[in-house]
Amino acid sequence: MESPAWWWSWLLMSFGVTGLYLVGKKKWWAWLISFAGECLWVIYAITTRQYGFVVFALTYMVVFLKNAIQWKSENVEDTVQL
Repeated sequence: MESPAWWWSWLLMSFGVTGLYLVGKKKWWAWLISFAGECLWVIYAITTRQYGFVVFALTYMVVFLKNAIQWKSENVEDTVQL
């Protein structure tokens, strides 16, 4: 099997670190950046025929989307109460 392009690791790392950084800043939409990063993991997994990554990425996508929805609703509630 041909090795994947070198830039994949940088692209995947960039989304992962950016998402984590922004989640630490308590930005609800940071979960959507992390979600987008997992979409890239799915593409990477299919391209490189490493299908186990698809399962892990889909699992993370569910968690990230759930967190985005929950954080968004909490953010809206906090804004209304102020």
